[in-house]
Amino acid sequence: MPVPPQDNHRESLEPVPRTPSPHPSRNEDNEHDVDADGYQGDMDEHLHQQSPHADVDTEFFGRGNHLYRNYHTGLNGRPCDVNGVFLPPGAPPPPPENLAPDDWTPFRNRTEFETAEFLYKHNQMPAGQIDRLLDLWASTLTKHNDNPPFADHHDLYHVIDSSPFGDVPWQRFMVAYDGERLADEDKPWMDSEYEVWFRDPREVAHNMLTNSTYTNEIDYCPYREYSTEGNKRQWKDFMSGDWVWNQADEIAKDPSTLGSTFVPVILGSDKTTVSVGTGNNEYYPLYASIGNIHNNVRRAHRDGVAVIGFLAMPKITHFGDGHYRRVIYGLGPYIADYEEQVLLACIVRNWCPKCVANCEDLDEDALPRSRKYTEALIEEAPSGDLWEDFGIVTQLVPFTNDFPRADIHQMISPDILHQLIKGTFKDHLVTWVEKYLRQTHNKWKAQKIMDDIDRRITAVASFSGLRRFPQGRGFKQWTGDDSKALMKVYLPAIEGHVPQDIVRAFLRRNIITEDSLLQIKDALSHFHRYREIFRTTGVILHFSLPHQHSLMHYVRNIRLFAAPNGLCSSITKNKHIKAVKEPWRRSSRYNVLGQILLTNQWLDKLSALRVDFMRRGMLTGTCLSAVNALAALEPAQAAAAADMDAPAPAPPIPTPPPLINIDVDLDIDNGPTVLQVFVTLAKTRQGKNRAQTIPELADELNIPHLSDLLRRFLFQQTHPDDPRDPSDIPLAECPLYLSKIAVFNSASSRFYAPSDLSGIGGMRTEHIRSCPSWRGGHSRNDCVFVNTDSSLPGMQGLEVAHVRAFFSFQYWGEVYPCVVVRWFNKIGDAADKDTGMWMVRPGEGANNTAEYAIIHIDAIYHAAHLIPVYGTEFLPPELKFYHSYDAFRAYYVNKYADHHAFEIAF
Repeated sequence: MPVPPQDNHRESLEPVPRTPSPHPSRNEDNEHDVDADGYQGDMDEHLHQQSPHADVDTEFFGRGNHLYRNYHTGLNGRPCDVNGVFLPPGAPPPPPENLAPDDWTPFRNRTEFETAEFLYKHNQMPAGQIDRLLDLWASTLTKHNDNPPFADHHDLYHVIDSSPFGDVPWQRFMVAYDGERLADEDKPWMDSEYEVWFRDPREVAHNMLTNSTYTNEIDYCPYREYSTEGNKRQWKDFMSGDWVWNQADEIAKDPSTLGSTFVPVILGSDKTTVSVGTGNNEYYPLYASIGNIHNNVRRAHRDGVAVIGFLAMPKITHFGDGHYRRVIYGLGPYIADYEEQVLLACIVRNWCPKCVANCEDLDEDALPRSRKYTEALIEEAPSGDLWEDFGIVTQLVPFTNDFPRADIHQMISPDILHQLIKGTFKDHLVTWVEKYLRQTHNKWKAQKIMDDIDRRITAVASFSGLRRFPQGRGFKQWTGDDSKALMKVYLPAIEGHVPQDIVRAFLRRNIITEDSLLQIKDALSHFHRYREIFRTTGVILHFSLPHQHSLMHYVRNIRLFAAPNGLCSSITKNKHIKAVKEPWRRSSRYNVLGQILLTNQWLDKLSALRVDFMRRGMLTGTCLSAVNALAALEPAQAAAAADMDAPAPAPPIPTPPPLINIDVDLDIDNGPTVLQVFVTLAKTRQGKNRAQTIPELADELNIPHLSDLLRRFLFQQTHPDDPRDPSDIPLAECPLYLSKIAVFNSASSRFYAPSDLSGIGGMRTEHIRSCPSWRGGHSRNDCVFVNTDSSLPGMQGLEVAHVRAFFSFQYWGEVYPCVVVRWFNKIGDAADKDTGMWMVRPGEGANNTAEYAIIHIDAIYHAAHLIPVYGTEFLPPELKFYHSYDAFRAYYVNKYADHHAFEIAF
């Protein structure tokens, strides 16, 4: 930590903000009463045995109350006043500060604020260009005797800097080596002084706690979550893990802490290089987050992670809802890749920071490392033996040793990015497959197979948000995003070219249940069994690999820290872009660190101002619409001023923040969390270049009987209770429609997907395409899951269909949004054993013709992605990815495409 260490138990007991109680009074407004003699009592007794220092309170929630939570009632985040005195149950928060709805301090108006935010935060315009833009702006206003919002970039920067919101100034201290030196030791780094810059971590945590954006995405109390069916526990956000519950147990032993909120501080560090060309501009940022915010907030990169320091490299506050709480801070898990973990744990490279397994055989059963165990070994054994036998560097002491309850070996969090994605998958398995092929076949045959694997990867159809690989694996520099995208399409590409055991060796989840933990153990066991083919064929000599070994600790880490997607180093790597790389690019390249620090400080001020203005309902609509609305209100306001009894105009109603476009197919949706899936047609209908009637659409799609399908569709819609199959209904009984239709090139699906790139509420919007010319070139027709029986789980209640067209029409005053689809039929009653994916084939009707249907758009559940079953045949070079859905006899339903696909197809 960049501040002198203090006791993380008592040193920060203070009143800080709070939302309404995280759970209602027991049984209040609940349909289910808790029977003391029923299963809940048994579960409470079990929890008391595990946690003797804490009571539990219970809340039922979820659709149909299928889940319930036991809350820790020792540290339960009770509301208090500004002096820390607890409030009576149900007491409202204190009234907000009386600020005028037009107080834009430090700016004069909304135009100034949004101009500053656009130029400095979004566009990141250099100072010289800001001056030029403002000069051009001024030239248009001179004849009106008016001025632009700012005189120049100095004026803009001064106004931003004058904001009191989000102001956590940077401080620094110097460090130098003062340890022992050997007689012949002459190392320059021992004689140098190093700068460490930091911001007060407590103030940074305060700003996160006061952020009203997180009001519905934050937990103030440790809890354990269970399903009502079988009492099976599940883990999701950080506060559902055992580590935070155990910490609360320890803290609650002190009666003065009861009723407080425990705020775990999560740290993360990772060196980064900002200059691609020279590679010699390195920075060592230290990041902080708090464990109370939900994983999707931390992953959404929306101020839930903040840079609090730049490490040296030797070469009373309201909560977001207006309440107060008494807060106890504690040092929580640390996010780091393996190289960082070695430094943090003070161990020798190639050893495990979590257990004492020997580096020559990491997969052996071994005792966990712990602070007490390490200290006992240091007292008893010579330093040389500890280096050789336990991988301990005795000359170094972990920084956590100054904290009473912090054990760095336990605090190191799982790192999906480096351990699973870039390590086990990319660095090991993908590399081993290539080595296997080159070792098994002659050079020419091995290269031919590798080229075909590349063609298979290239032939995968487009999918919303899924990266394509036009050259297969042939890119020079792998990023984490490259590895994650390749994982989703790699398995079918190698099948048929390598033995089944290699395919089976390639084995993500937002909510993890007890069943999931068993599946993780089972998958790890299968992986260890099937990877043996790489050893028996001589591809690799042994498997003592730290990244693969780390997977053995995942089950315990999940129990401690909940779902690992909230503690992955991909979070800090993405933060590098906003906190280090972009500020470096906009700098003058002179005294760069000072400019990076100031840029981060001003960006924080703008973010804090936006949160405050949004909380007061001052950012409704656009800047222009607000000005126009104000102009329209001026006569009414003048009349109100003349008549003091006239009612004040109603404040504007805040609207959900707009979508943030990532690419043409994927939007981050910053609207509120909604668990249902909504599919809607595009806003713009196609013109005369597309069909205007059903016969024209039938010709366009080459489906002669399309009008018959529409008649049967209309019968279904107008006779929803008719039990007959639509194909059995005589056409004479079906309505006939001959009027105009409107054709659309896409539909949008809005759904909750916190494991993927999403908004702060976990929402995402993706586009499903069906158009004859995609980006001026080939046609694109995506696939979808269609809900055919909602009573059945997952794939059992869904069918897969290939979208051929979206259209709508009006019949007897009712508008029908429709989809023309070609059906795919499932192959078998379960997923394929080798790949774990369901298989489908194109459906066929009479005379081996394609099986088409018209369905209502509400029947679409989610977009689907299919990957061909390539078999052992080599693909022709002329086959393109946009031919994929029409060129093969069977397909895998890609469960790895995104969060929903995995939940559906798993």
